[in-house]
Parts: sequence; C-alpha cells; structure tokens
Amino acid sequence: MELEKELYRYNPWWESDFESLKDLIERDNLPELINQFDNKQIVFITGLRRIGKTCLMKLSLLHLINKRKVLPKHCLYVSMDDYLLLHTSLIDLVESYRTMHRIRSNEKIYLFLDEITFAKDYELQLKNLYDKGYVKIFASSSNASLMREGKAMLTGRSATFEVMPLNFKEYLTFKNIVIKKADEHLNDSYFREFLSTGGIPEYVKTGDNTYIRELTDNIIYKDIAAINGIKNIQQLKDFFLLLMERSGKTFSINKVAKVLKISTDTAKRYFDFFCGVYIVHPVVRFGKLNEQLVSPKKIYACDTGIRTYYTGERDWGSLFENYVYLRIKHLKPSYIYQNGLELDFYTLQKCLLECKFHEEELSEKQQSLFESFKAKKKQIIRNENDIHSFLTGL
Repeated sequence: MELEKELYRYNPWWESDFESLKDLIERDNLPELINQFDNKQIVFITGLRRIGKTCLMKLSLLHLINKRKVLPKHCLYVSMDDYLLLHTSLIDLVESYRTMHRIRSNEKIYLFLDEITFAKDYELQLKNLYDKGYVKIFASSSNASLMREGKAMLTGRSATFEVMPLNFKEYLTFKNIVIKKADEHLNDSYFREFLSTGGIPEYVKTGDNTYIRELTDNIIYKDIAAINGIKNIQQLKDFFLLLMERSGKTFSINKVAKVLKISTDTAKRYFDFFCGVYIVHPVVRFGKLNEQLVSPKKIYACDTGIRTYYTGERDWGSLFENYVYLRIKHLKPSYIYQNGLELDFYTLQKCLLECKFHEEELSEKQQSLFESFKAKKKQIIRNENDIHSFLTGL
C-alpha cells in the first residue's frame, strides 16, 4: 500500500492531474528525444545535475499522452534515488505497477526512470525488462562513470542522449524575452548577459547565486566524494577551481599535481571524476593516435554561468568559445595545433571552425593555417547566428 501511494505521488496524471506538467518549457532537443519512441532501444538520458533531464522525460511523457493518445496509466515515472524505493528491485517495482493498474504482460508500457544508477544491478534488470518486450524505457543519470560501468551488458540495446545547457534561443524563452525586429540592436547585450548567466534552467529563472554554489557543492560532495570515498573535500574543491580557471585552455595533469602537491595518479583520478559528472569536457588534439595520447587535452566548462560564477567575466572571447563548444559537442570536435599555432575546432565531419567573438580577427599566421588546412567546410564563428547557420547547414 505504501508503494502504491508513492507511485501515485510520482504520477498525478493517473488521476487526471496534469498540474505538475503545465509549466514545463519545451527544449529544442525534445523532437530528437520523441523520435526515440519509434525504436525499441533503452534511451539513457545523461548530463549535468539540474540540467533538465527530468523536465525532458516529463515532456516526453506528456507527448505520449496528448499526441500519441497513450493511456496515462501506461506511463510510469519514478526517481530511483527515492529512499522509500532503495530496497525495491526494479523488476518488482514494474510488476507491482502492472498489477496495480491491471496491465497485461503483452500490453506496452512506458517507463521513465530517473537516476537509474541508484537501482542495484540496474543494467541486469533493464536487460531483463528489455528482453521480455512490451516496454519502452527512458533512464537518466548524472554520473557517466557509473553509467559506463553498467552499459556493457546493454550493448546493442541502448542509445545515449546527452542534455546540454540552454542555448541562447532557449534562454530567451525561459526569461520570457522577445526581441522584435525593431529591437535587434539589443541582441548583443542580451547575448553577453546569457554568456555570463549560462544555461542551467533554474538559475536562469531565479538568478540566485547560491543555487550555483549549492549545485557544485552537491556534485563535489555527493557525486564524487561520497561515491568514490574521498575524504579530502578541500582538495577536490581546489581541483575544481583550477578546472574552471583552465577552461578553454590545455590542461596539464602534471602541472596541476605540482600546484596541489598531490601525485599525478591522484590528479588523473580527480580529472576523470569531474569529467564523469559532466563538470568539464575534454577535447583531444587532432592528429595521429600517438599525438592524441601524448598531447594535453583542452577542457571546457559544463556551463558558462558556472564558469563565470567562479572566475568572473574576464574574457568574452573565451566564454564565447566555451559556448560554441557546448553547441557542437555532439560533433566530437578536436583542436588543431601546428607549429605553435592553434585553431579551435575540427569536427568528425571535417569541418574547421575558429571562434572570434564580434570584431576579433585571426593573426596573420593563424589566417594562413586556417586557409591551408584541408577541410570540407571552414567557418569563422562570431555570434549566435553563425553557430545556427553552421549547424543547420550540416
């Protein structure tokens, strides 16, 4: 009875109460997620804490009910980090749910499972559910490392969908800002404000700086220290600040180890932990495998607002480059480094991009390298319109 009550709390739409869904704001990537309904694969939704994974799951659920006319009781949403569910297996949970609503085993159900890695042996349980059929599963996690450990068993049965921070267009929507044609001269000031604020949905809505601090503290304490048994929290915080300081630049494990007076092995572990919870994203140097392995990685912050909160608005060009990276991350870019010169991004599609915010120009040597480097497409990215035109032209 207690389980039934808890599930009804998570799923008010079972009783025609859609109040919790009415204020959800659509994201640009929702259609891509909705397309996943047409295949059998388990969809893993990943990304930074509080980046909007739950919102996207609920928007998808709403689409099922409103557009595809799926019965509300055939859609189950639950968060697996709920204390009341920690000792309930996923298999038992689904069986209880089917029994509760008298759903036959050959009737299709849709499962939306938040923070799936909190479920014990989640990969085995998901495999069993998948293999039995008549179920479409969406599962989220904020920890790529934990997800990676379990996904081997689900090879061929799953797809991964990473949620990124709000883009500029979404930011304006969340802020209820409409820029009319006559006011296009305001674009630049709003865009700079956006680069400074970033794209964490709740922070965009409230502007409360304590939210950012609490978010990063939760990631450090709960997602890194607690899971990996690290007791020196201050050391982790110092490492995090160095990551923010180096965002947009190459990151040397050896140098950081010396600065913090820790071993290179410890520095490497910390770096992997922060990458695993999406705080930073590493970018390898373009070239042969040995060049990639021995060259330092460039790193970019998970969000320009988080970066600004900890480092200040010191370099608009660097903030813009960070934002461009977040927009093209799905294209798996590397960076170019030749004869002491660097170009920002070279994608798997053989597109060469150099970020120059507004009036910035390439140096003569950079221009020469940019022109001589072989690529299918080359573009200087100066503003949001350039990013949009590049992505839509792929």
